[in-house]
Amino acid sequence: MQKYLISDLAKYEGQEITLSGWASNKRESKGLVFIVLRDGTGWCQCVVSADVLSAENFEEARKVTLETSLHLTGKVVKDERQIGGYEIQVSQLQIIGESADYPIAKKEHGVDFLMDKRHLWLRAQRQWAIMRVRNQISFAIHQFFQKEGFVQMDAPLFTGNACEGTSNLFETDFYGDPAYLSQSGQLYGEAMAFSMGKIYTFGPTFRAEKSKTRRHLSEFWMIEPEMMFYDIFDNMDLIENFLRFVVTNVLENCAKELETIGRDISVLQNIVKPFPRLTYDEAVSIIKGEKDVNGKNSIVTLEQDLALVQTRIAAINLEIGEREEKIKTPGMKKGEIGFNQAQIDKLKQELADLEEQERNIPQWLQSARNFKYGNDLGGSDETVITRLFEVPIMVYNWPHEVKAFYLKRDPNNQAFARGVDVLAPEGYGEIVGGGERETNVQLLTDKINEHQLPMEAFEWYLDLRRYGTAPHAGFGLGLERLVTWICKLPHVRESIPFPRMYGRLLP
Repeated sequence: MQKYLISDLAKYEGQEITLSGWASNKRESKGLVFIVLRDGTGWCQCVVSADVLSAENFEEARKVTLETSLHLTGKVVKDERQIGGYEIQVSQLQIIGESADYPIAKKEHGVDFLMDKRHLWLRAQRQWAIMRVRNQISFAIHQFFQKEGFVQMDAPLFTGNACEGTSNLFETDFYGDPAYLSQSGQLYGEAMAFSMGKIYTFGPTFRAEKSKTRRHLSEFWMIEPEMMFYDIFDNMDLIENFLRFVVTNVLENCAKELETIGRDISVLQNIVKPFPRLTYDEAVSIIKGEKDVNGKNSIVTLEQDLALVQTRIAAINLEIGEREEKIKTPGMKKGEIGFNQAQIDKLKQELADLEEQERNIPQWLQSARNFKYGNDLGGSDETVITRLFEVPIMVYNWPHEVKAFYLKRDPNNQAFARGVDVLAPEGYGEIVGGGERETNVQLLTDKINEHQLPMEAFEWYLDLRRYGTAPHAGFGLGLERLVTWICKLPHVRESIPFPRMYGRLLP
């Protein structure tokens, strides 16, 4: 049997073809069954008529339930009103695999329920779109680095040492010796860059932080390039070009997926604009409300946002109440009841998001007002500052105490390390962390001792400086955080097929 795909229907207009897929929706009217088929490449309405099919075959169509797998043969007809712009006028139907009592119904489900059914939730149209965007991001990442002359190399997942200490690592047994699941491939990436000049790693990493924020996963994918003879400013240039390439690529290739998700792409289109580069000192001044950004003040903006959220909450509660009363009206048609209930469910989802903002904004305000100079930026601080920008921003030259031991000190001010964090707009915060690496053996040795790390585990790393040291820099990009921002997801858990995070190991 020739394989036809829903994504290719335009090529076969007027022809009879066979599609294979699953029923994602079904409704009936007199003498007709409407099946929305999905096949992994898209969705298509298929019209089954009792006038065309045999009585037995038409009864088969009526038995179709959600997620039944099918072969459907029929004529491809252009219809702009339908999903994808085409429909199939079915001449033959064959059930392949039955699906009784599919647990994810066409109604609102709680997050915990959907996460327990993640193996099935992935079939939903929104989740399908997110995963296709993720795929395009991954492909674009490889495209960028390969065209820039980078070599992809792989760092080990078992390590005998940690980049930044072992307090947030998963420890395991490695033939009787303690080992850790890697939190970063960066140290190994440096060794590989000394061989190749420019390399990147792309693989899973692990953090054992007991955190349940919307930004945290215990297992996630990192892209970590390392470049010889780069300083921090070369590094920032590369990061900006890299992110611009990836986001532009997604905009060009995932228009329908972003539309399915409901993503307003206007912010993503700003990626062509230069990324603001702020020193740590400038960033702190903005967070605390001491410095405005394009006429916007962080504290005032948060206070205004809170007022708008509270106004909208009141309006939604009023509308929900009105629609619930309307549903109680005697004699209301079933279709109208269903429409109002669907609107109520939609409003309740928006209400849940707004109520979370109503809880969070006062915390952000308190964090901004009380930020202590010298501290690292927390999630709240990143949210506060990025809400004022329409493009990613780069914060560099950090107090060395809050950054990793391997970062080079700023030669103009030893109090600062030449690190850089890239923060995504719309409150999404850090998606990239990197910097210029320390090249001096003695300074590195001092920092390893200062961080109370086992010196014997880093002797190989110090060898990189003993034998032909040279300036170099690099960064790490969290794939899931990038997916989360590009798709504007409320939580990072939707950015990966099977999330692993504190309290979630199954399915």
